[in-house]
Amino acid sequence: MLRVCLALLIAAHGWARWWAGGVSPFGAFLQSQGLPAGWVLATAVTALEILGSVALALGWGVRPLCLAFALVYGTGIALVHAAHGWFVVGLGRNGSEYSVLLIVCLLLVAWQSPARASASAASPPDQPD
Repeated sequence: MLRVCLALLIAAHGWARWWAGGVSPFGAFLQSQGLPAGWVLATAVTALEILGSVALALGWGVRPLCLAFALVYGTGIALVHAAHGWFVVGLGRNGSEYSVLLIVCLLLVAWQSPARASASAASPPDQPD
């Protein structure tokens, strides 16, 4: 249930940016922060949020997707939210609390996701001598 909820929240984030025409401004912001190819990065993050959220909801590539999303939102904290403090609303504005909650939930889902192809499962069983 948590995995699907996260997927819906992340999808909403990506689709909102896409439909509001926010990919180019997001790219310009990334460029202004010293990141190369800001538009390419913004497009990649938006595509990851839109397409990756579908895969996450379906249970495909859960660990790598959760880690990728955690990296994206951790970068968001470093570039934007940390400077605004902790609170998103109320006692502050645009703070880190929501992103931290997403990251913790993403890491929890990644940690609890079963390894689909572990080394022991991939090797044949021992044969008696």
